[in-house]
Amino acid sequence: MSLASYETDVIAWANRQAALLRAGRFSELDIANIAEEIEDVGKSEERELASRMAVLLMHLLKWQYQSERQSRSWLRTIKEQRKRVILRVKRTPSLQSIIEDSDWVAEVWADAVAKAVEETGLDVFPDECRWKMEDVLREDWLP
Repeated sequence: MSLASYETDVIAWANRQAALLRAGRFSELDIANIAEEIEDVGKSEERELASRMAVLLMHLLKWQYQSERQSRSWLRTIKEQRKRVILRVKRTPSLQSIIEDSDWVAEVWADAVAKAVEETGLDVFPDECRWKMEDVLREDWLP
């Protein structure tokens, strides 16, 4: 098995760390980088949730502010992103508290508005989210 370092080949490094764990060779583990990788898993989950929520909010904004252009495609995207957000939270329940965090919502909202402005050319969207997240994630809700 390769003795590659974390910096030179993270895959080989990860495989080596897993083998060391399974063999009970704890004194040989790269604890600092293992801890960093574990934290990164959580951050990755949060980024995925934020990305999906921003797409969902952007399409809800377009739905509300471009009612003349509403389409089945937008509705499919809304339903799909909503489903994916709910599934991610169901699989990782600690993400629920993030959805309820006002700072997180403000960041995701800013991303959604920026994307909506870019896609529509409109500059009419509110600076703050006026929707409740429980409504945004409700299957039958549209603005």
